[in-house]
Amino acid sequence: MNSDIPLSSDRGNRFYQGVAATFFANALQAVNFLGDRFLRRSHHSLSTIADLYRHSMDSAFSLTEAFLVTGAPHASAYYPRDFAWFYPDVLDPETIMDAQDAVRRARLLDRSIRLLLEAVRADVVTTTIVPAGRGRYLGVNYFSRPSDTLLGILAGLQQMILAEQKAPSYLAMSQCAHAGRLLLSEYGGDLKRAILRLASELEPFDHDGASYLLCDARRPRSAATDTRAERRRFVTNACVHTTFAWSVQLGIVEENQLKRLLGRDLAQYKKDLLHLFGRHGYIRHSLDGPEGPPASSVALDFVSVHRGFWDLSDANERALFAATADLIIAEPRFRIPSTFHFLVSADNPQNKMIHKIAAPAYQGRSSWPTFNVEFADRMLDYDEFSGSDTYRSCAQGILKDIRTATELHGGYQELISEQGLKYRTWAYKGAVAHSWFPRFLSVWSRAYGTPLLQWSD
Repeated sequence: MNSDIPLSSDRGNRFYQGVAATFFANALQAVNFLGDRFLRRSHHSLSTIADLYRHSMDSAFSLTEAFLVTGAPHASAYYPRDFAWFYPDVLDPETIMDAQDAVRRARLLDRSIRLLLEAVRADVVTTTIVPAGRGRYLGVNYFSRPSDTLLGILAGLQQMILAEQKAPSYLAMSQCAHAGRLLLSEYGGDLKRAILRLASELEPFDHDGASYLLCDARRPRSAATDTRAERRRFVTNACVHTTFAWSVQLGIVEENQLKRLLGRDLAQYKKDLLHLFGRHGYIRHSLDGPEGPPASSVALDFVSVHRGFWDLSDANERALFAATADLIIAEPRFRIPSTFHFLVSADNPQNKMIHKIAAPAYQGRSSWPTFNVEFADRMLDYDEFSGSDTYRSCAQGILKDIRTATELHGGYQELISEQGLKYRTWAYKGAVAHSWFPRFLSVWSRAYGTPLLQWSD
């Protein structure tokens, strides 16, 4: 959809996309970031992890919120991918403080996913949705078309539908599961259309006499750390495979339908990706650009999403994961000194002019705590399926250092600088990431065998 003509949804919301929409979305976001730069004040009066968590949850899941967002300065835009990448454990009972907290989370998740499904129905599948007042929304791709927007929507639906299966369960969880099933029934046809369209957009990529399918063979597709502006990235293609796999699991698409479009079944499609990106014995971050030394060819975002691309019950996948993880762990350039904070990459990626002003090193020489949490969780997956304790101590070290940084900086940080400080640029003072916090608690419980925080509802 490339016109500026609004499309109506069944619930009175209107979605716009095109040149004019992009212009206004950029203007709104610029005003928001400037306002955050000059008006927001940090109040760091809390010190204990329990107090910080309660404050964060009250902020992230306030009844006044219209949509689940990370936190300032991003609160004026909605990012569909986040439901897969950054907060897949919003409804984990161990992270919920009380019944009221459960109600707030369930309502906000339902409201958010419903809006995203309306956008899909309106054929607006973008990286970012910017509210423009009175039920008007602008769909915009800041850098390239998305590879993980549908994945985020499916992750949100999964979280809703499976909510009542976790113990102890609150009443709000069963209500949320029912709402999720209704949404799947109502919007399943729209999702199916969008997913099959994604499958039809994959492009052939020939290498060493074999033909593969990539979503970004000729031009970039955005996913997490998308502003690298690179083609042929592992993470974007892993997101697409996971989207297909989850759509089959949810009964939205039949695998035979995907097989006809892909010319191969999902198992072979995945093997092809592993062979192409892992042909050197580790997962190369991107095929775009010249060959480099191993540590400069990998990136932390290879860990993908929770219950996503990696199936570490397979020995070959475990070997690829371990080789890539070991490169990151052993390379000093990947780590903030004297910590288990791992940076996105060993070298600075390609930067555009906007990044030099607003967010230099945002995608490279900085630490994303949420990627570190996923790294820890994949390590625990590896140990579970291999029957070993190869990575548990490293996973625990990651989580311990994130807790320390949270208490030091007064909240769960979206980014930590290469020097281990609160991430700051002129236009990006340093955002807290309230709604990413529950995922940290979930993985902490898994790593240590006991919850970090106890609630007495």
